[in-house]
Amino acid sequence: MPDMDRWPTSRLLSAAARLVELAWNEKLRPLGLTYPAVLTLDTVATAGPITPGKLAQSVRVQAQTMGALLARLESRGYILRQPNRFDRGSQLVSITDPGMALLEQSHLQENLVLSAIKLDSGDLRDELLAIVRHTPFV
Repeated sequence: MPDMDRWPTSRLLSAAARLVELAWNEKLRPLGLTYPAVLTLDTVATAGPITPGKLAQSVRVQAQTMGALLARLESRGYILRQPNRFDRGSQLVSITDPGMALLEQSHLQENLVLSAIKLDSGDLRDELLAIVRHTPFV
């Protein structure tokens, strides 16, 4: 086993994030969802109708990745893509009622992922928010 006590903070953060994502995906699998799908549904639910480009920016994925994800969510009836009446060349993505219900179920599963670990989550949350907000997405 590697000597994690010697790892830089960035490596620890990356390893922790991967482990949390794996655990979350395990909880989401019975719902037919993945971590990126939940992020996408959550963003659409919060932002209201949104263009795929702005959605990809918000979720911090490439446009091609978002396109494939939206196709899967749309085929399952969780989102709806409609022409943007203000810009004929673009679409707007919105969440459907079944998508909203599934998102609520996913939030319940999300809360279970770290429930067994005793953390001072307030300080950790503030630090993570700072990282996410201030690290540029390339």
